[in-house]
Order: sequence, then C-alpha cells, then structure tokens
Amino acid sequence: MRQIDPDFLELPLRQLADAALQRARELGAQHADFRLERVRAETLSLYDTRLEGAMDADDLGYAVRVVKDGTWGFAAGIHLTPEAAAVVAEQAVRVAEVSAPINREPIELAAEPVHADAVWVSAYDVDPFEVPAADKVGLLAEWSAGLLKGADHVSARLLQVKEQKFYADTAGTVTTQQRVRVHPKLNAMKATESGFDDMSTIAPPVGRGYEYLTGTGWDWQGELARLPELLAEKLAAPSVEAGDYDLVIDPSNLWLTIHESIGHATELDRALGYEAAYAGTSFATFDQLGELVYGSPVMNVTGDRTVEHGLATVGFDDEGVQGQSFDIVKDGILVGYQLDRRMALMKGLGRSNGCAFADSPGHMPIQRMANVSLAAAPGGPSTEELIAGVERGIYIVGDKSWSIDMQRYNFQFTGQRAYKISHGKLDGQVRDFAYQATTTDFWQSMEAVGGPQTYVLGGAFNCGKGQPGQVAPVSHGCPAALFRGVRILNTVQEGGK
Repeated sequence: MRQIDPDFLELPLRQLADAALQRARELGAQHADFRLERVRAETLSLYDTRLEGAMDADDLGYAVRVVKDGTWGFAAGIHLTPEAAAVVAEQAVRVAEVSAPINREPIELAAEPVHADAVWVSAYDVDPFEVPAADKVGLLAEWSAGLLKGADHVSARLLQVKEQKFYADTAGTVTTQQRVRVHPKLNAMKATESGFDDMSTIAPPVGRGYEYLTGTGWDWQGELARLPELLAEKLAAPSVEAGDYDLVIDPSNLWLTIHESIGHATELDRALGYEAAYAGTSFATFDQLGELVYGSPVMNVTGDRTVEHGLATVGFDDEGVQGQSFDIVKDGILVGYQLDRRMALMKGLGRSNGCAFADSPGHMPIQRMANVSLAAAPGGPSTEELIAGVERGIYIVGDKSWSIDMQRYNFQFTGQRAYKISHGKLDGQVRDFAYQATTTDFWQSMEAVGGPQTYVLGGAFNCGKGQPGQVAPVSHGCPAALFRGVRILNTVQEGGK
C-alpha cells in the first residue's frame, strides 16, 4: 500500500486552507472550498530507438471557490503563505460580487456528508518518478529495436502523471489524495510497393505505476512480438467492400465508442445545454430520463469512480464528494446521468455522484466523466464464440480515428485492424474501413456481450471539455460485443479516390 509522499504533506496545507476559508466566511460566502494540488507529468519520446524528446513538468498551486449570494466566485494563487491564501479568498469573493448582477440562476449545491481527514491513494506498486529516466528510455529503446526488425520506423512514447490534491471546505470536509497513471505506446510504420501504413500497440493507459511496463497488467512481450506480422498482413490486405455487416468489436476499439457516444452524451451539463461550446450538448435530453431506449436489453452501463486502476478513479472528487458507482443505462434504458453537486440539486436527483474535476490548480472544477463502462454478461460467450455466430461480418481491433456530431448522435469510427468473418471464422484482414451509425441505432443493434473473460479496461489521458479547455483522464471497461447490420464504409471510396 503506497503512502502519500512526505514532501507533499510537508506543505502548509492546513494553514493555507484555514486562512482562505476563514477569510471567505468573514466576507459573507455561504460556501467556500480550498484545493491545493501538485501535478507532476513526465513524457519520454523516442524515434527509431533514439531519444527524441523529454518533458518533466511540475505544477503547484491552489484555488479558492466560493458561493456568495447565489453566485460563483473563483481565484487561484501560487504563494504558499496564509496571508496570500487569504488574499486569494478575497479575490474569489470579489469575483462573485461583481458577477452577481448578471447571474440569473442562483447557485445551490446538493448536500454531501462531511468527510473529515480522509486519505486516499490509488492502486500502484512502483512510483514511475522513482525510476531513473535512463532506465525507462532503455526499456523503450529495447522494445523499439525489436520492432525495427519488421518495420521501417518506430516511435515510442511514455506518459506518466502523479497527481496530489488537498481539499477542504467550510462544511468540514478535508481530504488528501494521491494517484498515479502511466501510458506507454509504440507505433510501427512500414512502406511497401502497395503503400504505407502503421500499427500501434493496443495496451491501454492505466492507473498503475511502472510495474505496468515490467509485466503487471499487460503482456508487452507478446504484443510487441506479434505487431510486425500484423502490420505486414494489414499492408497486404484487400480494401473492404462497403455494405452492411455484423460486427464483433474488441474492447480495444469499443471503449472509444463508449466514450464518445455514451460517456459524453450522459454528462448532465451537456444534456441540459450548459456545455455547448466544446462539441457540447447531447441528444439524451433530461426529459427522456427513464424512457429513452438507448440500446438493446443486453446493454448495462455504469459510471464508476471506484474501479481499481481506472484513470478517473478517485477517493473524492473536487467538490469533496466520495467516489461512487452508479447506473447510467439499465437493460437498454437511460436511467442516470453523471452529476456534480450543482446539477444534482438543480434537477432534484439527490446527492452528487462525484463527477467534479479540475485538471490544474488554476482551473475551476467542472462536471467531468467517470469511468463509464459496459458490463459483461456473467457466464457470457468468449470472443471466439461471438465470432462463430456471424456468417458475414467484420471483427475490429484497436482504436484509431473517429468523428461524432456535437449532440453525440451521428458518428463513424475506424480501428487499428479489421478481419473479415466468413461462416463463423476469421478470414484475413481488410483495410480502409469505418463503421457508421447513429448512437441509438448502433447500441440497439447489440445482440450479445461477451463474458468477463473478454473484459478490458481501456481509456485515454486526454479527454477534452470546457472553455477554457481542460483535459481529464478516464477509463472505459467493456467486453467484446456483437452488433448486427452495421454500415461499413470504404474510406478510400468515400474520399473520392
């Protein structure tokens, strides 16, 4: 069990919080919260085994958010003295006072139990920042050298983040948290007389430590050994014939469709029209709660801030709300949204389910995505059994490009590779494919989901939202799944070539 780093605990956390919250109270704030955080991020990039770039950033600061006379106020600072923290609180209150005349909707927050002196650390074994950079570069170079035996060029990248947060509010909640996440990725490129293509590893980013690169949680040696052969097969593959196909979609691809067509669509601020500037709004509007047939009866989706190794897993969100698991789609019906404290109270939905997050001390928390995941079927089929039930279809593995409209309704997705399915068996790779549908048509066409043995937790470090923009890490778990009669495009033909 890892502990919070002593150098973070040695910062004057309580003194700064006490000074800021006391000053906010004195100035008449009905609510105030203080959030101090340190975010360390390191990126290593290699090209053909050579180190191409290295970045090590350390962001330390704090923010004060208040509600005064029903209006938000926010300010941030970097000077770690009680006097400076009190000034930041004054600035936050002043922002609320200046904004009050134009505020048409009084801000109220759903009640939350007090969590006093709570401590939470994510599940990891080896802090990646304790591993020498030379060792990490050496491992990436070794992996790259192996891939170069079957590829013309190889890029490798390792992203690592350690996020530490201290939160306190005027209700009495005080939390201290630390979480670590890593994302290794390699991409092999090759050109032949028939053209050029590339293929990346499908290992997902995870809320783990450096042990992920050394055999815990993923078979790196196995995937890297197969990648050159898979790329060669892709280069020699025929172009797909456009038409309607049954699809078996691997979790390495389906996670992204979940993210775009369910995860974003069920953020309540989008559904209510409050988030409209950054590919915002949603077709899944609030009047459809409990009625919208989102998918087939085998579709069960949860939002989860507690799943082990999830990128959006926390002990407490940035409003002091404890992490929870909750239903979003049950038996194909929309039954819930992702909420922060304001949205929960505004629509009479009770307690927040812990979906407030800010990506830095300089940003105000906004409603962000939980780990939104599609449940496997207990005792359900293997991927091979799903494929065996298809006469004419395509099996899709790995994510690549995507496009979806601002209401999260019309979309198309591609993938790393696709295999033709003929009479229940894989029949070689095909190229130049994309699947196209509307969100409800696609999920209603889902006939079966695989069993727990097919389930994988995928995800991304860089989910974007908000204006000014923020990025958030989020995971999406899912099994392999079978979809009937989905439109497949030939992307070369669609491009007029």
